[in-house]
Amino acid sequence: MAKQNKVSVITLGCSKNTVDSERLMRQLEANNFKLQSDPNEADTIIINTCGFIEAAKEESVNTILNAIALKNEGKIKKVIVAGCLSERYKDDLQKEIPEVDVFFGTENYEGIIKEIGGELKRELLGERLLTTPSYTAYLKISEGCDNPCSFCAIPLMRGKHKTKSIEELVRETEFLAKNNTKELILIGQDTTDYGKDLYEKRNLAELINRLSEVEGIEWIRLMYVYPSHFPDDLIEVMADNPKVCKYIDIPLQHISDDVLRSMRRGITKHRTVETLNALRKKIPGVTIRTTFIVGYPNESKEHFDELCDFVKEYKFDRIGVFTYSVEENTPSYLLGDPVPEKEKFRRKNKLMKIQQSISHEKNLSLTGKELRIVVEGREGDYYIGRSYRDAPEVDGEVLIPVKNKILKVGKFYNATVFDCNEYDLFATV
Repeated sequence: MAKQNKVSVITLGCSKNTVDSERLMRQLEANNFKLQSDPNEADTIIINTCGFIEAAKEESVNTILNAIALKNEGKIKKVIVAGCLSERYKDDLQKEIPEVDVFFGTENYEGIIKEIGGELKRELLGERLLTTPSYTAYLKISEGCDNPCSFCAIPLMRGKHKTKSIEELVRETEFLAKNNTKELILIGQDTTDYGKDLYEKRNLAELINRLSEVEGIEWIRLMYVYPSHFPDDLIEVMADNPKVCKYIDIPLQHISDDVLRSMRRGITKHRTVETLNALRKKIPGVTIRTTFIVGYPNESKEHFDELCDFVKEYKFDRIGVFTYSVEENTPSYLLGDPVPEKEKFRRKNKLMKIQQSISHEKNLSLTGKELRIVVEGREGDYYIGRSYRDAPEVDGEVLIPVKNKILKVGKFYNATVFDCNEYDLFATV
């Protein structure tokens, strides 16, 4: 350890990977390793990879190769690769990049720590070294996924759904709150499946109520909600619990029954609309974010037009659009990739153009209204904030002119909207 005590952790991919790296970094810190944000200053580089889609895999491989280059130049001593790409392609990676010292899969904290001369501090499990601003933190409530979506490789990398106990998550939330966390963002591959394996029922609502009792937590935000088994009691909690943001991320992926059937989503257009209508009726002011995949192998022009019409009609608050990526060993792999890349991106751009005008219309409707915001920083003449309508990194911002006011980062304020553009709001405190 005396010769190899500086470690840099590089995190790629989603917020679930972020949590994994934060747990690992807390263990490294407890073992007296010095954490380096700059890989060039480290003795060991640990890369937490993503293997979700082709672009993510390419980024992971390039990051590994860059670390190997540093090793070959004698700037670092060891390269460790972990995470989803390593879990899925370990044998291939060992053959193709033998310069990597060791490969680990997902969540193998003990193996990584031992590899560099430390030991797992079991009493610290659940503690993390936050890489997000202290006032906001992700809480991973489960691991893995049981859904059979034809296009998705997550079960190959993360395995079956595994619930973390309410008691464990309350302890982790208490740790975060003591370290100034105010906003809790609940994540998992499928958050609505929470509890079904451990408690033999889906009890996300009970978990949320328990977490809301932790002193210091002001916002609880819900992400990655699977639409086909949306619990009724969850709607009640979102409507009635004042700490729960009236915001929900519910990836729909498509709306055509033909495409949904081929995607193995377990839901129809009719049931999707019923769920969305229930959310809007029972949770006044709810912000709904969703994602869609365009260019799926059996998505015809008519299917895409149906999706466009649905987005125009339903007017989501936020959407994200992904182009279909062929993933080997998934059911949709057998369908090939008949939609040209150029056409995929044309469809993506068209859908986002439709959403742009909807987003502007939504923002205009907020002019003159008051929103609770958290301040995240300052850029030039504006403080940058987020309202309950905005998840970090993926949604819009609330811009507050600096003028003579002094606002504190991480603090909550009431702000009145006076102007907007397509994605951001302008407000005064």
